[in-house]
Amino acid sequence: MSAERVHRTTHQVSVAAPAGVVYGLIADALRWPLFFTPTVHVEQLEFDGGRERLRMWATANGRVTSWTSRRTLDPQHRRVAFRQELPAAPLRSMAGTWTVDALTPDRCRLTLLHDFTVDGDRLDEVAWVRRATDTNSRAQLDDLRHLAERWGRLDDLVLSFEDTVRVHGPAELVYDLLYRIGDWPELFEHVTRLDHTEDEPGVQIMSMDTRTPDGPSHTTRSVRICFPHAGRIVYKQTATAPLLAAHTGEWSVVPDERGVTVLAQHSVVLREENITTVLGEHADVHQARRHVRQVLGSTSTAILGLARRHAHSAVTLL
Repeated sequence: MSAERVHRTTHQVSVAAPAGVVYGLIADALRWPLFFTPTVHVEQLEFDGGRERLRMWATANGRVTSWTSRRTLDPQHRRVAFRQELPAAPLRSMAGTWTVDALTPDRCRLTLLHDFTVDGDRLDEVAWVRRATDTNSRAQLDDLRHLAERWGRLDDLVLSFEDTVRVHGPAELVYDLLYRIGDWPELFEHVTRLDHTEDEPGVQIMSMDTRTPDGPSHTTRSVRICFPHAGRIVYKQTATAPLLAAHTGEWSVVPDERGVTVLAQHSVVLREENITTVLGEHADVHQARRHVRQVLGSTSTAILGLARRHAHSAVTLL
């Protein structure tokens, strides 16, 4: 029998929103990267309607960690139980529950419980896990409360779209250009600076200065998870442009018998309080949606266009 001690944490928040709304945000794990600050990416591996298996990436104490979790969804009692199947070191085990209790029709209490063990129960590693759990739990509860209390306006504040291009060339060349972000300042006029690290294969952490078409420059920071065999690169901005509260996206290279389709997908949450500061005192959320679609779309289109020319040029040379 293992000698590791079980450590437990409890975090709670009161939310001025219906309990069903809060439960829905917790149950929809695939949207967590857009809604929860620490979550970078989620892949649903299995789902039967009540139970699911997830691969998750998140930041913890400044590091990007990954694990596989199993979750049991109980909408009747508004409860989600989870257990990490393959915990990230130094964890030996991690489990817990999300529970939403209705207080009134328009207010509820959200409780997040964790219990975990650490391999060897070393004090410094227990402290590291406890700090990461506390920091991430508080961030998740704050994010969820902020979103849920705006649930009536979420359809206006959340925006998803994609741009595509057809390429008559090797999918590998297109993916290679999207992967080699260190070359982007030399390839794209809007990228004025880019620093990145890849300490773990396929996990890129980057900081980038970009200039928008109308002139202003801003700095963003992102985590990118690369899946070369699937032709996918997913990313989450951990520091966003002023108009965005959250920004996630994906580059996908999809070959078929006639060529390659390359997709640039974006999902954002608008930072409502900054709309008039960025776009002028008379701007509203609808103008902000059009502005974000235009700016991000033009940037994506430029990158997609270069990827197409890169692949076509290689084919011509061959």
